Amino acid sequence: MAAAEAAEAALGRQQEQQEEEEENHDHEHEGGGEPAALNGVVVSEKVKSNNLDVKIPKSELETEEKGAEEEHPRECDSNILDVSSDYPRDKHISIQRHLADLEKLADLREDEKKPCPLCPEEKFKACYSHKLHRHLQNLHWKVSVEFEGYRMCICHLSCRPVKPNLVGDQTLAKMGAHYHCIICSATIIRRTDMIGHINRHVNKGETESRFITVRAPKSSYEVVKESATDVQVLPNHSTPQKTDSYFNPKMKLNRQLIFCALAVLAGERKPIECLDAFGATGIMGLQWAKHLRSSVKVTINDCNENSVTMIKENCHLNKMKVKLNIKEEDETVGDGEENSDTIEVTKMDANVIMHLRSFDFIHLDPFGTSVNYLDSAFRNVRNLGIVSLTSTDISSLYAKAQHVALRHYGCNIVRTEYYKELAARTVIAAVTRAAARCNKGIEVLLAVALEHFVLVVVRVLRGPTPADDSAKKVRYLIHCQWCEERVFQKEGNMVEENPYQQLPCDCHGSMPGKTAVLLGPLWSGALFNTGFLRRMLLEAVQYGLDEAQPLLKTLVCEAECTTLKHFSTHSPGDENKQEECGVYIKTPNTSAESYLVHGKRKSEEMLRSVAKRQRAEHSAEHPPFYYNIHRHSIKGMNMPKLNKFLNYLSEAGYRVSRTHFDPMGVRTNAPLAQFKTVLMKYSTPTYVGAQAEGPVHLPGEIQMGEEVPAAAEIKVEEAELAEDGNSRITVAMFTQSYPTHCSAD
Repeated sequence: MAAAEAAEAALGRQQEQQEEEEENHDHEHEGGGEPAALNGVVVSEKVKSNNLDVKIPKSELETEEKGAEEEHPRECDSNILDVSSDYPRDKHISIQRHLADLEKLADLREDEKKPCPLCPEEKFKACYSHKLHRHLQNLHWKVSVEFEGYRMCICHLSCRPVKPNLVGDQTLAKMGAHYHCIICSATIIRRTDMIGHINRHVNKGETESRFITVRAPKSSYEVVKESATDVQVLPNHSTPQKTDSYFNPKMKLNRQLIFCALAVLAGERKPIECLDAFGATGIMGLQWAKHLRSSVKVTINDCNENSVTMIKENCHLNKMKVKLNIKEEDETVGDGEENSDTIEVTKMDANVIMHLRSFDFIHLDPFGTSVNYLDSAFRNVRNLGIVSLTSTDISSLYAKAQHVALRHYGCNIVRTEYYKELAARTVIAAVTRAAARCNKGIEVLLAVALEHFVLVVVRVLRGPTPADDSAKKVRYLIHCQWCEERVFQKEGNMVEENPYQQLPCDCHGSMPGKTAVLLGPLWSGALFNTGFLRRMLLEAVQYGLDEAQPLLKTLVCEAECTTLKHFSTHSPGDENKQEECGVYIKTPNTSAESYLVHGKRKSEEMLRSVAKRQRAEHSAEHPPFYYNIHRHSIKGMNMPKLNKFLNYLSEAGYRVSRTHFDPMGVRTNAPLAQFKTVLMKYSTPTYVGAQAEGPVHLPGEIQMGEEVPAAAEIKVEEAELAEDGNSRITVAMFTQSYPTHCSAD
């Protein structure tokens, strides 16, 4: 009897609660509010109110009421935990795996009327199980959107819209039937829009880790090893801004170049404080600490809490000590005594930490442009320190989005044959202006522009005088759009009447309209420091960085503007040297002290002569920009091999080298007219049956050491070559394919 009385009392309280909920529901329909917060509750109360004749123990009723109270705050966001709990996070009730799971929500029974869990009462009234089954199958299940085994069924509840900026979203007043995205919880009106929305997630590689704060289980982590360093990453680690553990294997070369630059700086002074401002997984800072050990004090920073947690775990994975900040004590793994290296991990904005502390080496690698962090980087960097930055906004730097380049870098650029070097000079110009604002100058040590990134490494020189000298090297470039000739604008503030006179070509005189465009401001100085690159190459050989060694050899040749066969890493005065991996490495006996002759005055004179000879070798800067041999090839002719063409230009008395910016590019101080002339001379016709192989001899021998006239003045009279029919045909073809206005093919 007591149990029956308790059950009747509980049922009475339920009826009172139901009446109060219905009053609140009517009140919110009249005055606004959050209808989504009541829909789920009303449905659950109705499900319980349909069982009034069933005697339920008091303990079960109390448990059911507690469950309803715990469920209420989740329903306020229209995200209700589903029956199928194998999905990694809570999702809306309209997202189910099977139709049976959707029917379980309705609690179908043959002898009772049940409401639809996805429709309001005014749209679909409670009915028996057979009718409700057809309703769920035809109206909700058949028009669902499938994704990875889940069905996003159409929902008619008054859910609040999420992310109203997406396509298909509307305001709350117009919200009707809609879908809930399983990935980002967005509400989409149309089914076609929902399919396109999911496809965009799939194409971008987006997963739930972008939208939830709960970290993924450790079983879903992947361990990636690079340069004897292990890091844990998530399965979607290759998608930037969509994951907390972004790791790009294609940037391995970038990390090796930065490591070599830091190793060179560590050899100059010890210990140095270095900062990885955007740690992500912490792979770069871990490599610094693991290989350079006590020579560096590494600080890895990231503003994302999950990334900071992962950096700590990766430090423990590599048996490193973790120092949270300066005031807190160290967190050390059990066997951390084997390695005394300590890595400081911080969680703050990159601008904040660079404003608060001073560093000797700073690396910036944000997603996209790094111009937002340049002022902070140069504020507290120490004198003769190094700042390296990696820019991945190649769409704007490579002139695909010119308006973005103008907005970010304040630079006007167009697509040219030397667009990669143009991108590097654009970034250096922005770095120069940022350093000058802090009364600092720069010395460019390295500038690399490859397919995925633009890397710039500069040395900081404190003082207003170096700042002024660096600022003067930021100049405009005059570029001929017809023949691709280019020249930096002369220094000075006076306006010239005809700026076309600065161009070596005469396209403006022979072609109508304006033929040139003003690009910039750009960095007009050198892009490489030969001595620093040679030391980087030695560090790459020492640490076995195989991918960086070929590129560094190319950079040394490019900095000296010489071919690879004349390349060596030892100076002419080095006598004691050893060879390793095909590269000559200096031994400790090859320092300046080895040239001292004790007890004689000739020692100082010998040192001065050696230094003078070395300065003479490295005084000449490499010529700016390069020419693409395919861009200036002659139609109907087979151009010579690139290495042979380099030898031809070198024999003509010009400095020449290949460039890493373009595999078919030639960096030379030869003018474009001379470049085309040599290319024309050593090209052969495509039909080789009528003429023997070998270089084409133009009428009137042109001396390579003398000044060659422009290509527009190269004309041949056919009457002079009447004796040789084959030569007449060949020269006539040259005249047709090489018009007098210096046009490119």
